[in-house]
Order: sequence, then C-alpha cells, then structure tokens
Amino acid sequence: MPKTLNPLQIVADRWQPSARFVRRASLACVVMAVVIVVTGGAVRLTQSGLGCPTWPTCTEDSLTPTPEMGINGVIEFTNRMLTYVLCAIVGVAIVAARARAPRRRSLTRLGWAQFWLIASNGIIGGITVLTGLNPYIVALHFLAATALLTVAVVMWHRSAEGDDEPRDLVARPVRQLGWVLTGATVLLILAGTVVTGSGKHAGDASKDVHRIPLDWREVSQLHVDFVYIVVGLTIALWFALRAVKAPAVPRRRVVELFAVLMVQGVIGYVQYFNDEPELVVGAHMLGSCLVWIAVLRVFLSLRERGGTATVPAPSGEQPGEHEALQAASASSR
Repeated sequence: MPKTLNPLQIVADRWQPSARFVRRASLACVVMAVVIVVTGGAVRLTQSGLGCPTWPTCTEDSLTPTPEMGINGVIEFTNRMLTYVLCAIVGVAIVAARARAPRRRSLTRLGWAQFWLIASNGIIGGITVLTGLNPYIVALHFLAATALLTVAVVMWHRSAEGDDEPRDLVARPVRQLGWVLTGATVLLILAGTVVTGSGKHAGDASKDVHRIPLDWREVSQLHVDFVYIVVGLTIALWFALRAVKAPAVPRRRVVELFAVLMVQGVIGYVQYFNDEPELVVGAHMLGSCLVWIAVLRVFLSLRERGGTATVPAPSGEQPGEHEALQAASASSR
C-alpha cells in the first residue's frame, strides 16, 4: 500500500533545524502576538475600527481600501494584513518544530493551537466589524489575542525544556501562590477590557458605536484594586521564594514581574489623570501584554521538565551538520 505523503514529513526528511532555531521561531511568535495586540489598539485609538466597513472585504465592492476612505481605511486594512504575517511566522514555527529531531509533538501541538486561535480570532474580528464594534465582541477579540499570546509564551518556554514529567522546584504552598497570582492577573486583564469597553475610545468617530453601560471611573477603580492585589501577591511570592531558598531563576522572574508592574502602574496613572491620551493608552496596552508575559514566565519557572537533549558536535563539524547525522543514523536503525 503506497505511503501517504505528508508535506511536513518531507520537510523533516530534508531539513533538521537546530534547537536554537526552534526557540527563536517560538520567540518570534510571541513578539508578533504582541504586535497584533498593539496594532489592534492603534486601530481603535485612531478611530479606524470601521475604516473598512465590512468583512472579509474592505468594502462591498473592493477587497482593499479606496482613496475616498482615507487613512482610517489604510490603518484598518493594514492591521488585517498583519494577520497573514502572523500566520506565516507561526507556520515557520510549526514546520521547524515538526522537522526538529527528535520530534516533539508537544511543540507542534502548541504551534497548531496558535494557528487555530489566529483563525478563530480573525472570525471574531470580522464579527466585530459586522456588529458595528459591539463592545462585548471587541473585548472577546482582545481576550482571544491574549489567549494566542499565552500559547505562544508556553511554546517559547517549552522549546527550551525537555519532555520529562514536570517537577516542582518549590513547595506546594508556594506553587499554589503562583496559581493565585496568575488567576488574579486574569481578573486584572478582564477588568481592563471592561474599562476599555466603557471608556471614551469606542474605535470609531460615529456616535452610533455603543459602550458598556457602566461608569468608567468606577470600573477603573476596580481595575486599580486588582492591580494592588497583583502587586501584593508578587511581593508575597518573592518573600516565599526567598524563605524556601528557591532556585535563582524563579526569584529573578518575580523581580522582573515587579519591575514591569511598576512601569505599567505609572503608565496607568498618567492615562487616568490625563483623560486617556491615545499614545499613553497604546503604551498601556503594550504594558498589559508584557505584564501577562512576565506572570506566565513566573508561573512556568516554578517547575521544570529537564533540559533539551543536545549532543556536542565533534570538532570541525557544524552543529546543524551533526544533528542531521544524528537524525539520519536514528532513522536507519
């Protein structure tokens, strides 16, 4: 019976990327996921949310924006096109993870999870336009982008690990404190989407764009309360890690998180007391991505799965060449 040809297997038979390449491809997914969030914020902050008034085309008669639509149409359409750039980068990461020898199914699954999240969020983005920037759909659009960022960070982290069973590096109560910190940050992000949905930046200059019917300042205060909780939990986790003499990496990750939270807090206060200037709001959206990345890195640093298996290449031989020889030898056994 003829063997089914798998395009990814064909690539794997001809190319064995290094572990460093896979890790860099995974990091590129993280960077691009952040870029998508920030550029999506730029669409909203420049009142370009309905720059292309329909979906999947830009207008009823044109795939691309027309000159009459001005800069708003260009901004909205450019953000749509960046989705294809993101797909390409995730595609490279999937192919690299699949071609890497030995094969690691966990990485390819994380890569495909990103692909399907991009596809689903593209549909959500279309619904956002078709519903005239419904604030609840807009919030879902942002949360789906955050889910994509989450999977990208996990893939990046896993690309530097082995596939052993996870082993805790700290006592169970400390690990549980990490869970609480992560959960509180999720609530912080959710509160942030409500602040945005009830605030002044509706995403379009039209008066017909609805807002979440809540008092913006009261919701902002709730958001600040969650900030204080997250900061308090971060400090508590730092003291707990020192008390149990945890490894250096988790302690360093917590310090990094605290630094990001402080910068994000300053940006948030500047935003609040200056009536949400667009550039500051954009910086705050970038900061929210960095906070979430830092929290995930803290959480993931509290356990390990062993390092990636690497065998030093003999002298005079390039690392990629040695890995290719290893893969060929393994397939011939």
